[in-house]
Amino acid sequence: MPTIASLHVYPIKSCRGLDLTAVRFDQLGPLYDRRFMLVDDQGVYLSQRTLPRLALITPRLGPTALMVSAPNMPPLKVAMSQRDARRIEVQVWEHHGMAEDAGESAAAWFSSFLERPCRLVRWAEGQLRRVDPKYARTEAATAFNDGYPVLLMSEASVTDLNKRLKQPVPMNRFRPNLVVRDLEPYAEDSWRKIRIGEVELDVVKPCSRCVTTTVDQLTGVAGSEPLVTLASYRKDGNKVPFGQNCVHLNLGSIRAGDPVEVLESA
Repeated sequence: MPTIASLHVYPIKSCRGLDLTAVRFDQLGPLYDRRFMLVDDQGVYLSQRTLPRLALITPRLGPTALMVSAPNMPPLKVAMSQRDARRIEVQVWEHHGMAEDAGESAAAWFSSFLERPCRLVRWAEGQLRRVDPKYARTEAATAFNDGYPVLLMSEASVTDLNKRLKQPVPMNRFRPNLVVRDLEPYAEDSWRKIRIGEVELDVVKPCSRCVTTTVDQLTGVAGSEPLVTLASYRKDGNKVPFGQNCVHLNLGSIRAGDPVEVLESA
């Protein structure tokens, strides 16, 4: 039976992820995942697509604050919540909504490291961002994710890709939340509903991969692989699907080692 090999969250969108032994789900998805984001002076989100250097920013979870580090920068502490924080309008893809500004110290720190004006924002309580109902079978919401609250990847599928590459790439290129082992390559493509630990999930849509997969997550340097090779055998129209977007159907926890029960498949 497939099992969970590893669990990951990305507290700041497009920055380095955290490896966890257990993940608790709230209404927006894995707790702490993409609850912060960097935006430009127009409020539009920033990502590794245009700023691969974001990969060098490392967040750490504290009891009440996010600790952030980056090469040649002093440590930064950002409150996980802030009473009466100023709200600004932000944009993530087609979503427009209000977010909490994390303050001048954070804005100065990130602007200095990225060498461009930007601000750190926090997901604002009371905001609602629904996932695309064209794919989700039930109403669901997410935070600053690209579109869906959960991304699932398979170790076997990445191993198969690496057999085709001159230089293998690690799993972190694909920025998953759930990594599954003990299944055949691309078996996840046929899944429609699964249960892991306390959580049931609809598998709603393949993840269309972008140039972020070409960014070395340790150096922040972009290349061309594995996207070129992926496109040579996975391309579907003008998209390159790899991994599966999921929507959680209830609250609960998932732990490393939990079995993955396939409830529905195509």
